[in-house]
Amino acid sequence: MLLKPSGAGSRLCPGKPSSFRKQSSLQSRRRNLKTQSLTPWYNKRGDNHPQHNQFFSSPFAGTMNIQDYFTRISYKGPSENLDLEMLTAILQHQIRAVPFENLSIHCGDTIELELEQVYDKIVRRKRGGWCLENNQLLSWALKTLGYNLTLLGAKVFSPENNAYADENNHLLLNVVQDGKSYIVDAGFGTVYQMWEPMELISGKDQPQTPGIFRFLEEKGTWYLEKSKRKVYIPNHSDAKPDPLQASDCRKIYAFTLEPREIEDFRAQCAYLQTSPNSVFVTKSICTLQTTDGIRALIGWKYTEIKFNFKQNMDLVETTILPDEEIEKTLKVKFNITLDKKLQPVNAGGRSSMF
Repeated sequence: MLLKPSGAGSRLCPGKPSSFRKQSSLQSRRRNLKTQSLTPWYNKRGDNHPQHNQFFSSPFAGTMNIQDYFTRISYKGPSENLDLEMLTAILQHQIRAVPFENLSIHCGDTIELELEQVYDKIVRRKRGGWCLENNQLLSWALKTLGYNLTLLGAKVFSPENNAYADENNHLLLNVVQDGKSYIVDAGFGTVYQMWEPMELISGKDQPQTPGIFRFLEEKGTWYLEKSKRKVYIPNHSDAKPDPLQASDCRKIYAFTLEPREIEDFRAQCAYLQTSPNSVFVTKSICTLQTTDGIRALIGWKYTEIKFNFKQNMDLVETTILPDEEIEKTLKVKFNITLDKKLQPVNAGGRSSMF
């Protein structure tokens, strides 16, 4: 999520952006969904690419099935419509079933980029993942269904540094539907997780349950921001806004429409799980969207948020858990059972995730 800042005071709410390059489009074909097992898709690479050979020789090759994915996210809706309504339903089912989490790092494991390993982890072992896993799995499912999409890379904004990352450290999807482009992101987690595909249009407020999102575009660079609500914390006398940013909106990330491949994120995948400057190293994170808010476990701090509990105000309830409650909380609140012992951590100062 966080990298090294690339210059303070970057753009959106308010400020001036810098320029990037624009997109070209990627075609995809619809596949038969009835009973078949599905081999992975590989963006723009040819079948003879060595990475393909590695995948096809893996123990998971040819075993990914869209119906098993639907079961994992508890989706029982149509699979033939290929419309915005179905896209929205699949996104919402995934973010409410698949946690945004980095717990593997704090169990002594390495987070991998290979699609079959991502599928095995999330679908079979019922774990969650971060953006490179959750959005990669979603992109496979949508391509399998027949949606036309490309992968994009974004630079996440750090309020602590008042800057965007130097490199693309977030994966998201650009889905073209009925001649319009929609940004689809199932891998940001926290209160800045979109619940619906967002039409790629500059300056338009797009209200959702978590809040009002909007894109701004300047010189080929797109910026996502969210209007902030106050928060109500029981036993606190005043509702307080986000202390990390005094303005009325929160910058989230910046991106261009240049198509990316999952291999483009390999260096960042390594950096984010090893660098002492990475929030994923300094904090053990598990968040899950609910029907009216979010659950989050950061280190030992468990938080439940109910969106719009009162007008323009979110309810925030927090508990500090003892070590012996961590495993139970992961199981009951996130449906996660870990294979190895988790070492919770919440270092590096105040989190900007909420």
